[in-house]
Amino acid sequence: MATAKRDYYEVLGVGRNAGPEELKRAYRQLAMKYHPDRNDGDKAAEERFKEVGEAYAVLSDPEKRQRYDTFGHAAQGVPDFAFSFDSAFDLFDMFFGGGAGRRRGRAGPQHGSDLRMTLDVTFEEAVFGGTRTIEVPRAATCPECGGSGARAGTSATQCATCGGAGQVRRAMQTVFGQVASVSTCPRCHGEGRVVDDPCNNCRGQGRVEARRSVEVNIPAGIDEDVTLRLAGEGEVGPRGGPAGDLYLGFRVKSHPELVRRDQDILYELPITVPQAVLGDTITVPTIEGERELEIPAGTQPGKQIKLSGLGVPHVRTKRRGDQICVVRLVVPTHIDAHERSIYEQLGGRDGKPAEVKRGFFDSLRDAFRGT
Repeated sequence: MATAKRDYYEVLGVGRNAGPEELKRAYRQLAMKYHPDRNDGDKAAEERFKEVGEAYAVLSDPEKRQRYDTFGHAAQGVPDFAFSFDSAFDLFDMFFGGGAGRRRGRAGPQHGSDLRMTLDVTFEEAVFGGTRTIEVPRAATCPECGGSGARAGTSATQCATCGGAGQVRRAMQTVFGQVASVSTCPRCHGEGRVVDDPCNNCRGQGRVEARRSVEVNIPAGIDEDVTLRLAGEGEVGPRGGPAGDLYLGFRVKSHPELVRRDQDILYELPITVPQAVLGDTITVPTIEGERELEIPAGTQPGKQIKLSGLGVPHVRTKRRGDQICVVRLVVPTHIDAHERSIYEQLGGRDGKPAEVKRGFFDSLRDAFRGT
């Protein structure tokens, strides 16, 4: 007398609403516990290991799990196909094998594959946007057969196996009665038609390898974490099927003097000791060309001086950030006798640290914090 199988959820020790991660954790724990390598010669552990593997194989597969939840262990005799309840007629056909043929077919050309590419852009293009033409290698419609896959002067014919439906139905007897299974037609692969005399150029596929020029509008403010979707610019599907999409990522080249931080642009501003003490008007580089910048007298290292509105526009709101100039004090490493005399006259060499209201490291910390 055959032993009744235990419920798969009971085997794994999980509830019927367990998610994929919970199922995986339960399986791993039990598989390690009952693995034959850890239970040498223990037949009971070996059978338990097999039982755990069988339960996980069913419950980890969404389609098999759906059938198991519906039919229990009787579903193991049902072929692998996806049950679809598109209408009340489909439900009736599935359980009682009505054979009325009301199930909607999926015949027709297959959708083409999506493509992914990365476009190198300059720092300026990332800020202001622009237009670029790129070459996309992809599968394109065969020019000789127009995508039909059939030799010129001929055409594809209706599949005799599925009658053009793209699917075949099989009826089988189970403990619940007759159940109809629906699967993709093995002859036409779901297209509903076959090519008896294929095109010599594309060998019946309806597409060939080609390169296509695509114009890309680069949005202002683009960054490397943004991906553009260009609908219909992917590969054409077999036998004239619709094209997939092109997903375009970006790689931004660095600027020799400017650094981007979100919507702001940072510039390290080197100034001399006299400029820091007395103040000055300095010409600095920006993304829009050179601009004059006022350096106040007594400027400390790490001080941030803002040029409003000279940053990067937000890719959606278009609101621009600022350019932040962070002061770096340049101390000369070599001075002549005259310069040395001037510094000696300034004094300050008394063996004590200078008294300041705010330290250099405080200013530097603020620069990194963006305050």
